[in-house]
Amino acid sequence: MNQTEKAELFGTLHRKGNPVILYNIWDAGTAKAVTEAGAKALATGSWSVAAANGFGDGQKLPMEVLIETARSITAVNDLPLSVDFEGGYSTEPAGAAANVAKLIDAGAVGINFEDQKVGGTGLHPVEAQAARIRTIREMAEGRGIDFFINARTDLFLQEGDGSRHAGLVDAAIERGKAYAAAGASGFFVPGLIEPALIEAVCAASTLPVNIMMKAGAPDPADLARLGVSRISYGPGPYRTMMAKLKEAAAAIYTAAG
Repeated sequence: MNQTEKAELFGTLHRKGNPVILYNIWDAGTAKAVTEAGAKALATGSWSVAAANGFGDGQKLPMEVLIETARSITAVNDLPLSVDFEGGYSTEPAGAAANVAKLIDAGAVGINFEDQKVGGTGLHPVEAQAARIRTIREMAEGRGIDFFINARTDLFLQEGDGSRHAGLVDAAIERGKAYAAAGASGFFVPGLIEPALIEAVCAASTLPVNIMMKAGAPDPADLARLGVSRISYGPGPYRTMMAKLKEAAAAIYTAAG
C-alpha cells in the first residue's frame, strides 16, 4: 500500500461498536512483534518512545528522534502508523503543522494531538486548540492525504479524582465538537473509565471515540458495547515488557551469584 491507501484504511478501521485495537509500540522491533500478533494498524505511545530512548514524557524526547523512530517503523512495516505527537512540539498553529508535515514525510498517516499545555499547566483554550487542528488539517489536505488527527482532551487525565469526572463530560463534549468542526478525525479521552460517562461521550460525539486502557477500565468487549471506536494501551505494553525483562535479568544475576 502507498501512504494514501494506508491513511484511507486507517480511517475505515475506526468503527463504532467494533473498535480498532492499538497495542502501543515504541520502535521497529515492537512494531514487528504486534504485526505478527495480528495487529491491523500501529500506534506509538509518547511515554514509551521517550522512555525507550532515555527521556521522560512531555516532549522531552527530541522531535528529530521521534521522527526517525517513525521513519524506521514505516521503512520495514506496511501497516498504517499513527504517532503520538503530544502537543506537536509547538504552541503555534503554523509551527505544529510544519512539524506534522515532517511526520507525514516519515510515512505516518495519523497523530494523537493533545490539548494540554505541554510543560505548563492546564489546557489550551478551545479556540486556540481548534486553530491548531485546523491548520494541521489544511496542511494535510494540501499534501493530498486523509491524515487522521486524533484530537485528545486531557480534561480527565488532569483530574485525578474520578468522582469529579461526571462534571467534566459536558466540557469534554464541547471540546470534541469544536475539534470536529476544525477538522479532527477522532476524539481521544484518556483517563475516562466510568462506563456511563464513556457511553455519554460516545453518544454525543460525531467523531470516533478513543479510550485508553488502564486499571479499572471496562474490557474491550464492554467498550465496544458502549460505542467506542478505538482502544489504545498507552504506556502499558512498555511497562509490562520492561518488568518482565527486569525479572528475567534479576533471575540470571541471582543465579550467577
